[in-house]
Amino acid sequence: MLANLTAFFIHWGIIALSLWVASHVFSGIRFASTGTLLVSALLLGFANAVLRPLLIVLTLPLTFLTLGFFLLVINALMLLLVARLVDGFKISGFWTAFFASLFIALMSMLLGGLVPDADLTIYRLPASGPTISM
Repeated sequence: MLANLTAFFIHWGIIALSLWVASHVFSGIRFASTGTLLVSALLLGFANAVLRPLLIVLTLPLTFLTLGFFLLVINALMLLLVARLVDGFKISGFWTAFFASLFIALMSMLLGGLVPDADLTIYRLPASGPTISM
């Protein structure tokens, strides 16, 4: 259980750091305080875990029609939803949310790649080949 909690806090920190950097890169994103940033990161992680899969299933025909590019719109909508729900988190418009969500996804992927995976299992082949006895 502790490993799951550690992975949760690491993922939450990665999202919070990505949001913080995005707020400095994009002038249309603002946080009132550090607490607002942390709550936004927590709510964004929850929205991506619960609502995003539901939206992906509901918009599957549109996603196929656009060759997957509609997933970028879903990401932007998740960011706008969190900004709407959290007081002190402001996004100036859809296009800011669109490009910021793309930036946050890429940065989270890069930072997540630097963190060692707790569930990584290494399988090794035996040093000598199998022996057959008759």
